[in-house]
Amino acid sequence: MITKNQIKYINSLQQKKFRTEHQSFIVEGAKSVLELLKSDFELELLFVTQDFFDNYEEILSKLPLQVEIVNQQELEKAGSYSSNNAALAVAKTKENHELLVGENEYALILDDIRDPGNLGTIIRVGDWYGIHKIICSHSTVDFYNPKVIAATMGSFTRTNLYYTDLEVFIKNQSTPIYGTLLNGNNIHQTKFAKSGYIIIGNEANGISEGVEKLVTDKITIPSFGGAESLNAGIATAVVLDNLRR
Repeated sequence: MITKNQIKYINSLQQKKFRTEHQSFIVEGAKSVLELLKSDFELELLFVTQDFFDNYEEILSKLPLQVEIVNQQELEKAGSYSSNNAALAVAKTKENHELLVGENEYALILDDIRDPGNLGTIIRVGDWYGIHKIICSHSTVDFYNPKVIAATMGSFTRTNLYYTDLEVFIKNQSTPIYGTLLNGNNIHQTKFAKSGYIIIGNEANGISEGVEKLVTDKITIPSFGGAESLNAGIATAVVLDNLRR
């Protein structure tokens, strides 16, 4: 069973200040937990239902920690999911290391992405297109927010994020800096360099003024209809699809 103290602890990890204090975060659901078990994240706690244990006993038996078998109601009481009939894990967060692009590599730069669902989608889209480094402004939503982790559908295990002062970071780069702006060049006609960074701006306000001044190549996704804008996740998918063509 999950003890009262464990429930209190796990519930606290839904708040950033406690994730920072304990350097831990929660992962819920079969898909995300299975991806976690295959990753290099350090596990702290793992609770699973009997069905989940029976289905993945070979994997679970090799783990260096005790796997607790609990019922669905306990998982739902401890976690943030309204329905979870599989698993819940607590893992240790990673240190905030600087990330730089290598030769023939691209990374995303996120300027003030506030919505957890958008960040999770961006991480998942990036994983699909082979982008595994993301540089974030300090105001971008926390990578370890449970809603972010859920929205990645496991892609969080293959993606590294670095939170920093974007203006300082960009000033120190020598590779092209592409920015998604309304007054940019048509992305369908853009010839991307072999390596560089792509900036995705805030959902409502776009790229901030200070960061925009550092953009070397302005790009835009042309509109053919009446929609006012695209959300950050969809915009990222369009940009990365054009990058990989």
